[in-house]
Amino acid sequence: MADSETEATEAPTMSFDKIVKKEIPSTVVYEDDKVLAFRDIAPQAPTHILIIPKVKDGLSGLSKAEERHVEILGYLLYIAKLVAKQEGLVDGFRIVINDGDDAGQSVYHLHVHLLGGRQMNWPPG
Repeated sequence: MADSETEATEAPTMSFDKIVKKEIPSTVVYEDDKVLAFRDIAPQAPTHILIIPKVKDGLSGLSKAEERHVEILGYLLYIAKLVAKQEGLVDGFRIVINDGDDAGQSVYHLHVHLLGGRQMNWPPG
């Protein structure tokens, strides 16, 4: 990654770390010892929640996943289901994981977008 790309991605990544440490305020909707779920500050749907692992462990994106990450990856999806139920998304919801610049990833700390509360279009983007 070029220096300018590194600088552009470090600040948002550090902001996720600071959200986990409660150094930056967020609207938390779910938290346990493994994950944190909070409302996106630029929502793309009436319900837009980010679910992140509290420990990054090399997971800057899904393409960086290794076998050791299988448990947390599954857990993120399970928590997405729980949070969707908690949020009353009974008519459906969408899960998005952006990976890399071309996919629109802007924070290089793996995170799951939980979107709902409106009809989603296909194809996305």
